[in-house]
Formats: sequence, C-alpha cells, structure tokens
Amino acid sequence: MPSLENLRKQAKQILRWHRDRHYTVAYQIRSVLPRFRHLDDAGVLAAAFKLADAQEMVARQHGFESWEALKQGIASMTNTNDTTIGAAKLLSAEPQLFVTDIKRACDFFTGKLGFRIAFLYGEPPFYGQVSRDGASLNLRHVDACPFDQAMRRREEWLSASITVDDVKKLYLEFQAAGVEFFQQLRTEPWGARTFIVADPDGNLVLFA
Repeated sequence: MPSLENLRKQAKQILRWHRDRHYTVAYQIRSVLPRFRHLDDAGVLAAAFKLADAQEMVARQHGFESWEALKQGIASMTNTNDTTIGAAKLLSAEPQLFVTDIKRACDFFTGKLGFRIAFLYGEPPFYGQVSRDGASLNLRHVDACPFDQAMRRREEWLSASITVDDVKKLYLEFQAAGVEFFQQLRTEPWGARTFIVADPDGNLVLFA
C-alpha cells in the first residue's frame, strides 16, 4: 500500500487531468465511480468533479469504499505489530497492439469481435483502447509495422492472449460474423482449446 501522502498526490493528479480534459482519465472515472457510468467521455469531463471525487476514486482503486475508509485502513496497517509487507497485487493487464490505422483497427474489433471503444485520444486518434467484458487491448498508432510480418506469421508471435469461459461459443460467434481465422479452433497437446485471430495489421490475438 502506498503512503497516504502518495495517494493524496495521485488524487490531485487525477483532478488536474480532469480539469485539463484528458480523455484517458474519463474512462477511468466512469469505470470506478458508479455515478459517472451513464456518461460518455465528454460528459464525464464536462461534469463537476472535485478533489473529494478524485480521492474516492483512489480509495476504490485500492479496495476501499471511501477516502476515510482508506485512511483508516492505512492507519491500521501502520499500527500493526506485523512488520511483514505483503506483495503488490496485479489488478489487470492491457496488451498494446501497434496499428497503422486506429479507425480501421477499431472497426475490426468492434464490428467483428464484439469489443467496444473504451476511449480514443488525439485528433486524429493516435492512441485508444477497445474492451470486451474483462479484456482490454490498447491500440498504438505507428506509421509502419515494427515487425517482420512473414516472421510473425511463421513463428506465431502473439500480441495478446485472452482467456474465455466458453471458447467454442466465442469461436462460433466470430465465425458467424465472418471473421477469418489465423488458426482454427483446436485442442492443444496440454489440453487447452484455442483459436487465433489476426487483426488488419497482422497482430495475432489468441483466445483460449
């Protein structure tokens, strides 16, 4: 757990980002604070947002219902006789895909794979994120693919791996949407059932 002073700084940074209308923080606010979930990015950035809101957001991100509860939690951990420091908890992973056309990539992931656009940044967009349920993929614009495409396909260099509760059901959904598969659904020697999709830039995304 970071120190209370560092958490205060985090909250102030979030408040500054909101005041500066950074679209990346709009998605975070909407995801963490229920009262903002009905708003789109522009609505979140136009809404009143105070330091207390930013502090509540930081608290919720660390597993507490309120800023006061977070402060009490830190105090209790500070006062305990147990000097063992627990390991940091990894909350999520967001693989980054390099794409030459953000709009084309978004159209593919939303139109074919059922993702939604979480945010786009820049005009024209040079960075964005698409998400579906608990999976998120960050999209980074590049002028040219930084990988050897032939080598990537031959060696099956994956850009992301996504775990699914029912991989056959998802495979059939993608099949009905007209997705062209890099690898058809199959059972691996270790028992996992997998398939691979290539996006328009050749990024290989495995579903398992």
